[in-house]
Amino acid sequence: MEQFFIPAAVLGSFLILVVPGKYRYYYTLTLILFISIVTSVPAALQFIGSPYIAGNVSGNSLSASLFSTNWIFKGYLGELRFTIDKLSSFFILVTNFTVITGILYSRGYLKAYAGVKNPAQFALHNFSYTWLHLSMLAVLTLRDGLSFLIAWELMAVSSFMLILFEAEKRSTLKTAVNYLVQMHIGFVFLLIAFLLTEAGTGQMSFDALPAYFANHNNIVLFLIFFAGFAVKAGFIPFHTWLPEAHPAAPSHVSGVMSGVMIKMGIYGIVRVLISVQSDLFLIGWIILVVSAFSGLFGVMLAIAQHDLKKLLAYHSIENIGIIGIGLGLGTIGLGLQNPLLTLLGFSGALLHVLNHSLFKSLLFFSTGSVYKAFHTLNIDQLGGVIHKMPKTAALFLIGAVAICGLPPLNGFISEVLIYIGLFKGLSAGSAYLSITLLLALVSLTLIGGLAIFCFSKAFGIVFLGSPRTEIKHPVSEAEFGMLFPQYLIAGLIVVIGLLPMIFLNPLINLISTEFHLEPLPIMGSLSGVFTKISLISIILIIMISVLMFVRHFLLKSRTVEYGPTWGCGSMNTSARQQYTGTSYADNFLEIAQPVLRSKVEYRPIHDDEIFPSHRSFSIHPFDIFRSILNKLTDFTMLVLKKLARLQTGNIRHYILYAFIFILLIFALLYLKII
Repeated sequence: MEQFFIPAAVLGSFLILVVPGKYRYYYTLTLILFISIVTSVPAALQFIGSPYIAGNVSGNSLSASLFSTNWIFKGYLGELRFTIDKLSSFFILVTNFTVITGILYSRGYLKAYAGVKNPAQFALHNFSYTWLHLSMLAVLTLRDGLSFLIAWELMAVSSFMLILFEAEKRSTLKTAVNYLVQMHIGFVFLLIAFLLTEAGTGQMSFDALPAYFANHNNIVLFLIFFAGFAVKAGFIPFHTWLPEAHPAAPSHVSGVMSGVMIKMGIYGIVRVLISVQSDLFLIGWIILVVSAFSGLFGVMLAIAQHDLKKLLAYHSIENIGIIGIGLGLGTIGLGLQNPLLTLLGFSGALLHVLNHSLFKSLLFFSTGSVYKAFHTLNIDQLGGVIHKMPKTAALFLIGAVAICGLPPLNGFISEVLIYIGLFKGLSAGSAYLSITLLLALVSLTLIGGLAIFCFSKAFGIVFLGSPRTEIKHPVSEAEFGMLFPQYLIAGLIVVIGLLPMIFLNPLINLISTEFHLEPLPIMGSLSGVFTKISLISIILIIMISVLMFVRHFLLKSRTVEYGPTWGCGSMNTSARQQYTGTSYADNFLEIAQPVLRSKVEYRPIHDDEIFPSHRSFSIHPFDIFRSILNKLTDFTMLVLKKLARLQTGNIRHYILYAFIFILLIFALLYLKII
């Protein structure tokens, strides 16, 4: 029945709107599992290089095979060809896993809205979530430019509807509109790029790119494609939608958007790079510089945030920067015809795509559990969460250690690959290249150090210490339904950290196939390096486990007393004397003042105020790129408000507008302007 997959998936998604409320979640879950299984089977076989992949799946053929990598669906609108190659297969598997964990987590998370939202709103939310999944899979498998752009637009609209889940909040509505506008800016860049491709080759398709690049300037078309995909990925300065959209969306949506949706931009960049034939060194240098700046600026802005989800959103920009550094290194390797740099750069980047999808979705899910329990994500108001939610705290800690690139978890592996590539590249070319790679190496080191600083703030302030504000409602650990998908993610994070070659070997095969590279002997030595890393990591885990067991054994027969933290002799301490997120990052913000700006809201106390009135003090980080965009957005909204006055509701006025438009057309034709 696989030949009916496409119409079945589309029809099944619309049935979400009419399924009774008590069955809607289970129906949506079943549909997403069905879509994931049908697409993951051929993707997995393609990714691991199975010899059983062959043939086409045709929408009007009863002999179609489930294991095919070419699905052709013939409908009223023409023929759609869905192709799964090694690159798309990798992204399909990453996408399906994250979407499944998101829908599993959503059931418990959305229970809090049961008395606030009506059934139609839940139906629309599930429908949009399913279409976000379908549209991402379509983006990954369509090669024709027109159908790809339609799928790209469906992805933007479905995610826009998901962000609007709490549309009754004016800030959420403004954020969603701003997101949709910026997605259309990226869409325009992609449309221009495909139109240029069609003008040069007669075909509007990814498959036409090699012919275009063979006969035209490569750098111009690539930069147009890069701008369009960079908006979705969140490279600075195209990032301004991301820090607002992720916090506004429900946490399971934030996890999917940050975990896989922004990676559609990375997929598009790699898809174009496969076809580029010249200017590769310059292109790689541009990607490297933009990525290093994105990573540094993203993590610096993350440190300054007071909202936990906004902090995580800026870390998505930082990790996109890390992925971009790997892509830039790999592209420079292509330009220098150095297969070693190419393999190390691209394999590090793609492995980090997988790793980031895991630990970032885990962090957003655990953050959503905190929000559901405490009804706030203000870092300065939270504290001592570990005492109420120890399992959530442990899961957040796993995600935090992984995102900081620390062993023995998965983030360490992908960053080590990029580090090795940068070190190898220092002696692989000219002094100019060595200086560029050295700066990238310094940037990556600073990103890692600042990430540790940022998450020591996030975990330390939110989960440790004592509560900073009084909680007037009961707080308990998240239910098992919300914890289970996080356990799955955490398990995979640990597996990649301990057994990296299981995932690296297929990735290296993918890169060798797509970029036509020969296998390198050094890959054997690389396997030896990661085998030693795995062995050391396993020994570390065993040692920690033994120490924990000994501690438990020694304390089992003793009475353990708990009391307040030692206050250096002072007995009148309170929770307000603890570090806040603002005070923790204060020294760093002073050092970073030339780059980061903050807006201080405080009314000073004057000398004539003998009994000063109540005061409040707050610091708000300042993102100069968002400030510029907000001014443009506010100007656009003002113009639209002015134009809205034309909507008088009077039919005579509308007839007059049409008459004026007709006169204007005649006048332009008479003057031969059009």
